[in-house]
Amino acid sequence: ATRAKHGTVVARLTRIMAHSLATAGATYAGAALTGRRAPAGRVAVRGSSLKVRAADATAEFDPRTFRRELSKSGKYNRKFLKDEESAKKMEDDGIGYSESGLVAKMRENGNVHVDGDVTFKLAEAYGFCWGVERAVQMAYEAKKQFPDANLWITNEIIHNPTVNDRLGDMGVQFIEETADGKDFSGCKEGEVVILPAFGASVHEMKLLNDKGVNIVDTTCPWVSKVWNAVDAHTRKEFTSIIHGKWAHEETIATASFAKTYLVVKDMKEAQYVCDYVLEGGDREEFLAKFKNAYSEGFDPDTDLGALGIANQTTMLKGETEAIGKLLEKTMMQKHGVDKLNDHYMVMDTICDATQERQDAMYALVDDKPDMMLVVGGFNSSNTSHLQEISEDASIPSFWVDTYARLDADTNTITHRLAHGELVETKDWLPAGKVTIGVTSGASTPDKVVEDVIDVIMATKKKMSGAPAR
Repeated sequence: ATRAKHGTVVARLTRIMAHSLATAGATYAGAALTGRRAPAGRVAVRGSSLKVRAADATAEFDPRTFRRELSKSGKYNRKFLKDEESAKKMEDDGIGYSESGLVAKMRENGNVHVDGDVTFKLAEAYGFCWGVERAVQMAYEAKKQFPDANLWITNEIIHNPTVNDRLGDMGVQFIEETADGKDFSGCKEGEVVILPAFGASVHEMKLLNDKGVNIVDTTCPWVSKVWNAVDAHTRKEFTSIIHGKWAHEETIATASFAKTYLVVKDMKEAQYVCDYVLEGGDREEFLAKFKNAYSEGFDPDTDLGALGIANQTTMLKGETEAIGKLLEKTMMQKHGVDKLNDHYMVMDTICDATQERQDAMYALVDDKPDMMLVVGGFNSSNTSHLQEISEDASIPSFWVDTYARLDADTNTITHRLAHGELVETKDWLPAGKVTIGVTSGASTPDKVVEDVIDVIMATKKKMSGAPAR
């Protein structure tokens, strides 16, 4: 189930480490927690620059050093075993890569399937990406490796309800998020905690390490690459400009590895930042505009002098590139071409899988199908961008998360628009011949797509009076 987001990014981070600090006898300070000790079993954190005072010593928490130490511990694992039995069980459970179903047959037939009046055209790149498939299979492998242990996961493994429900059926427990933060009190020493594909904040990792649990880290390597980028920004004392959505779990995790950061959602927000760099402006207006989206103590008058760009891996590739070029141009205007390297740095953090699916969607749009079917979790950022591409091309597009959104008896579909509105459309399938473009988000199993297509074919047969198969 989708879990609510609470407060600002800082507030989210501020709720992540108090348990580990409190039990260590440490003190902490934070805008919302000054002078308070967090309830046992709750977590609270300030950010990567958190000052921890313990045993009469002051040390600055360093995410990179901690990650390196964690990777050497005997209770941390991020190895993908590629276990064939686990992969087979995933397919049997309907959350793997289709080897024999309709999607597999479409791949063998030029990504096309014809059923009566309906022609389905499948995008060249779609569905489960390698990082997502790896994460889910690692969760299955963990269940096999620790058959008798209590298994927990810090969030949804991926943004797909079918997959998360299946893990729940297997006995994997989801850490509850409350108004006070995530409640890790149920996790006991020696139990197993899985970190999801989009990662977890470094402070959650520290908390879990302090509790003595076995950590199975399924974080996608592309997400880890972004963390390395913001760490490089921190080392050079640059501010990280993160192209993403401030409340998205991946961006929250990425921000935890940065010392100073600002999250920009789109080109419009990036232009506002660049205008401020070049011309100055109203500081309070800036802070109000980006409320929830910057590090504690961020000051646009002093923290925009040296910038590095990073991105949430599921954002539109073209927009990330455009924001990067805009920042580069701005810093050249402000400081001169010869000083650019002192004020701007860029590392390639665009995810190949996201790029491939978006490129394939553009190609599918160019084929001009009569309508588009987009299948993926409603809280999936990468799926929302696939829907956005279709909407921008003015092609009728229907984004659903499961087959249950379609009613074959009434030819009705409940679907989501790119920017979040859930709508119901009656008589959505037209009579006669129709060509439907099909794609799915990077967190969507092939079986979910097949189930949706089955309902579409059943709907058309009911419309024609033919018996549904």
